[in-house]
Amino acid sequence: MTDSTATDEPFKLAVPEADLNLLRQKLHLVRFPDELDGAGWDYGAPLDDVKKLVAHWKDTFDWRKAEAKINELPMFTRDIEVEGFGTLNVHYVHQKSEVKNAIPLLFVHGWPGHFLEVRKILPLLTAKSPDHPSFHVVAPSLPGFGFSSAINKPGFKGPQYAELLNKLMVSLGYNEYVYQGGDWGHLLGLHAVTHYGHKHIKAWHSNMPLTGAPPSPLKNPLIFLSMFLLPFRKTDVRNLKAAQMFNKQGSAYNMLQSTKPQTLAYGLTDSPIGLLAWIYEKLVAWSDNYPWTDDEVIEWVSIYWFSKAGPGAAGRIYYEMNSGGTGTAFTGCVRQTVPLGISYFQGEMVHLPRSWSYMLGKIVFEGEHEKGGHFAAHEVPDALAGDLHKMYGKGGPAYGVVPGRDGYTT
Repeated sequence: MTDSTATDEPFKLAVPEADLNLLRQKLHLVRFPDELDGAGWDYGAPLDDVKKLVAHWKDTFDWRKAEAKINELPMFTRDIEVEGFGTLNVHYVHQKSEVKNAIPLLFVHGWPGHFLEVRKILPLLTAKSPDHPSFHVVAPSLPGFGFSSAINKPGFKGPQYAELLNKLMVSLGYNEYVYQGGDWGHLLGLHAVTHYGHKHIKAWHSNMPLTGAPPSPLKNPLIFLSMFLLPFRKTDVRNLKAAQMFNKQGSAYNMLQSTKPQTLAYGLTDSPIGLLAWIYEKLVAWSDNYPWTDDEVIEWVSIYWFSKAGPGAAGRIYYEMNSGGTGTAFTGCVRQTVPLGISYFQGEMVHLPRSWSYMLGKIVFEGEHEKGGHFAAHEVPDALAGDLHKMYGKGGPAYGVVPGRDGYTT
């Protein structure tokens, strides 16, 4: 198999009027559930919030206006062949910098995100400046998300995602590049670096440094020994307790999508209200008091509603990567010496002890931020872009990792 594919095709979003009419009909026929007095957020998305958002979606939100704004992004599609799974049509944003030797950067989203997570950070990364490096940015829609094709048979796991993402970059002429991701973008980054590190991926950055398991006395003796100091580290103790609480009270979505995504897909595909509540709860709970506007929420959810594969397809990544709940998404990942940068955001929903991050790879950069949550590129784009500028800029630990490309004007 070759690493490159046919040429890219310019993409413009144009939702058929019939699809908009069907959405309007469904919004008018909504049937809301009841709610316990004083329930707040304890039971999930509050009824008053959802009613307000539904009214906005039905009566005020202008999809055509949002669509026109989205179409200002340089979007394309390209056929990528993945061994054993045929050809997938991949949608992506590809914004080139004016700087010819800009650093190619692959930006990978997660769930319940999508390609629009890159929109705010895009001009910051591609900006021409004598003070920081510039990037050529590629931000794909993962298969089953946004306007990429869905996978049509079981077994598409980490190695296949890594193959698809690497082939996309190579087909665009970026044989060597750097990588950034959070959520699934982090996990897929582990797989991508395992399979394509050093040869293609010269460095990578994560804003959600999850590890597959606690440190082992055999594999990670020094990090394991540091655990005995945890009782004396108040921040680590607090973060571990919060992570345990999240696992008990906030991870039901993970279990459901990892085991029975098809059953959930019926509700998400047929009911825009069900889809709205499913995603809205995470947008609020996982961000750091970010002031979501009604337009932002509805546009975000609309990308799922109008997605090429339908609203239920995206959740299948949980099933495949976790082997239907019998495995872990980290299976097959091997610690690499590819330079790794990490940004820690205070509002991220899970914080593991900092020392555990060193099990992921060769950490060369760490940035810490008091503001920002799970959707860092959307919530605090300046902070995330600033860390990438520091990591790859002159004097930074990953300066010049892509031969012939430092991102500075010449």
